[in-house]
Amino acid sequence: MDLAAKLVDPHGTPFLYGTTPPREGSAAAMIETAAARLAERVRHLPLDGFVVYDLQDESLRTDLERPFPFVRTVDSRGYGQRLTRLSGVPSITYKCIGTLSEDEWRRWLDETADAYGVGCLSLVGHPTSRGAPWPMTLARGFQLARSHRAAFTLGGVAIAERCGATPSEAARMVEKTANGCRYFVTQAVYDPEATVLLLRDYARACRSRGLAPCRVVLTFTPCGREKTMTFMKWLGIAVSAATERAILAAPSPLARSIEVCADNLRAVLAQPGFEEVPLGVNVESVAITREEIDGSIALCIELAGVLAHRAR
Repeated sequence: MDLAAKLVDPHGTPFLYGTTPPREGSAAAMIETAAARLAERVRHLPLDGFVVYDLQDESLRTDLERPFPFVRTVDSRGYGQRLTRLSGVPSITYKCIGTLSEDEWRRWLDETADAYGVGCLSLVGHPTSRGAPWPMTLARGFQLARSHRAAFTLGGVAIAERCGATPSEAARMVEKTANGCRYFVTQAVYDPEATVLLLRDYARACRSRGLAPCRVVLTFTPCGREKTMTFMKWLGIAVSAATERAILAAPSPLARSIEVCADNLRAVLAQPGFEEVPLGVNVESVAITREEIDGSIALCIELAGVLAHRAR
């Protein structure tokens, strides 16, 4: 079964690894080396796919100062191609479409199908409603991608922290599904209660409309230092004060964060009320330190063990 089929089929629990491409302007040799190192790191992991992110400047989303400067990255499509060539593992290509016009988006889709052969896309809209009017809505972006001749398998983002917003995150997910979304990848889970609430709301919303819920891939990320914690919170990841203290005060913050992530996955899986929502797992590293990247590999092993224990 290929990656697209695993994402859409309600059975099983796809396991993914999320990565950010090297910075824009990097030499080809450096990009190849980075991809080769990552391919080697994940060689023994039970991965079904990579998630290759596309970054956008989110400074308008919040008034807080960004802990790390925003840096553009090389094309997510090309980097995903490299990773697949080196590892044999297929990839999901993220694309931020908030600044594109409809004509630009159509051309991007044509190029993606013809030059890159991408099958799985995950669409990200503009980071905020603040600022100038955006040239294309996310809903329109999904509609155009859904009708493209390439028959892309389309995914979207789910953010549990927006459950209390209007419209609710579950309502947003149902709307995205109506526009062609077939799976969701969440923001990193550090508040399992919010994730459980989102999954229950989504299951209820689908039942009320006679819809089959799409797969929701839960993202987990390690944290080994205070600066990474600050960045995670800047991104909008909900981390309670108690959890933050428990991680940063530990003799090994990275090891403690891996324990927290494993406990959070167990907590989500143990909750009743949304059994009809198929789940998946995605592990990412939001930092670029060697220690935290290695920590993401250790987290993969830990979470794979949680899933294996659940399956027994």
